Amino acid sequence: MDRAALADWIAAYEHAWRTPGTSTLDQLFTADATYSPGPFEPPARGLDEIAHFWEGERDGPDEPFRMTSQVVAVDGDIGVSRVEVWYDGPPAHHYRDLWIVRLDDSGRCAHFEEWPFWPELGTHAPAH
Repeated sequence: MDRAALADWIAAYEHAWRTPGTSTLDQLFTADATYSPGPFEPPARGLDEIAHFWEGERDGPDEPFRMTSQVVAVDGDIGVSRVEVWYDGPPAHHYRDLWIVRLDDSGRCAHFEEWPFWPELGTHAPAH
């Protein structure tokens, strides 16, 4: 993996999050991928559990949000990116995350680990 491959994967992730349903997840994740929403959270394992997690976490593909990302480091098949997301709400939420992503040779994610950070909810409105 290189920085461009990780940036492309993140763009595909955002596109899939904005797409109805979860049928595109097999283009992002391997069949046996693990997806951890936090460093101490139990991971979703496999496409079915990841799909269930996605549908439970998002309001739908039309939820208004902005997302930016910056690749921080790549070493072999592991990449780290800083991701910021602003959900318009209500209530408005602002997240700053680190994503640790391991891609296989086909460019699909075998391991995803999110380290989410946010200010106290309701104290910050999205920047426009």
